[in-house]
Amino acid sequence: MKTIDDYNFDGKKALIRVDFNVPLDGDFNVTDTSRIEAAKPTILKVLEDGGSAILMSHLGRPKGKVNLDMSLSHICETVSEIIGVQVKFAGNCVGKVADDAVAELKSGEVLLLENLRFHAEEEAGDTSFAEALAKHGDIYINDAFGTAHRAHASTTIVAQFFPGNKCFGYLLAKEIKAIEKVMQTGEKPVTAILGGAKVSSKITIIENILDKVDNLIIGGGMTYTFVKAKGGSVGDSICEDDKMDLALDILKQAEAKGVKVHIPVDVLAADAFDNNANTQFVDVDKIPDGWQGLDAGPKTLENFKEVILNSKTILWNGPVGVFEMETFAEGTIAIGNFIDEATQKGAFSLVGGGDSVAAVKQFGFEDKVSYVSTGGGAMLESLEGRTLPGIAAILD
Repeated sequence: MKTIDDYNFDGKKALIRVDFNVPLDGDFNVTDTSRIEAAKPTILKVLEDGGSAILMSHLGRPKGKVNLDMSLSHICETVSEIIGVQVKFAGNCVGKVADDAVAELKSGEVLLLENLRFHAEEEAGDTSFAEALAKHGDIYINDAFGTAHRAHASTTIVAQFFPGNKCFGYLLAKEIKAIEKVMQTGEKPVTAILGGAKVSSKITIIENILDKVDNLIIGGGMTYTFVKAKGGSVGDSICEDDKMDLALDILKQAEAKGVKVHIPVDVLAADAFDNNANTQFVDVDKIPDGWQGLDAGPKTLENFKEVILNSKTILWNGPVGVFEMETFAEGTIAIGNFIDEATQKGAFSLVGGGDSVAAVKQFGFEDKVSYVSTGGGAMLESLEGRTLPGIAAILD
């Protein structure tokens, strides 16, 4: 696996695919800079070697049309502040405007190209568009894990124009190693904590990781499909009735492979999907009609704690309750605390996939786990066992 450390960028122009798809407020201020900060080490390595960096990214979903609300010019100043170098901006990513800006770029300078997705050819994976991008650089670096699962022009197709001169940036290399640690090289026991609402959205992940884990903790809304499938009463809890056979099949597969499945035994139930609803702790298989399970209960959390603290490798994907509401956030916070404790004892912990990352950030666990993945969809597809096109293009 070639990484940025295998190259010296002295006098070279590095074309870097970054993921600067960051949230902006109504005044176009960046409200979460973590993706820009994550790309900083790669950019600085190029500059410190004596090279120049040409950054390309998308922002939002302009659907192939110019939409100035999604212009990367809005983030240029923030990128400059974080990197510590005044970043230049080109009002297009291809054509004369971009070509001229690249030609004028000197060693030690950084150029940010305009939103790739202002061109429909980007998402279409158009070869001519990729070739036009490729002309900007001597070496191609992919450091955008968040888009590595897309076969777009800038993430995948462009790599073919850099035979022998393409590599992973620091961020993407770290992502690959973190997933490998969980899926292939992790010290046992390996525990996967899967939460979220639906079994159907996690089925391929579950089937792929059963050969790799020792413990599978099921939490969140998925719980009730498993409980009802086993004959329990789940009241008004979210439940995929058409996936109950699948849930039972997963339990059979796990048993055959020697994987221990841990399902909640009690839950915090509410009489409405509302932060101010009436609540009570009930056995997970005896939820009354008119009530729904919205968080893990105390006995469940004790069980989960024991499993997590005895693990050496931990994957956390999905919350165990409706953490967005304060009343139902305790379970998810507790899981974060258990993982923190296990990590301090030497376990490797990886958090990835939309809602669990949001929870980790909201409750201040970012620095208490080993690694927080920056790519939601890419992370999930990796866990499903798929080869991501953006990664394959560099390895090719």
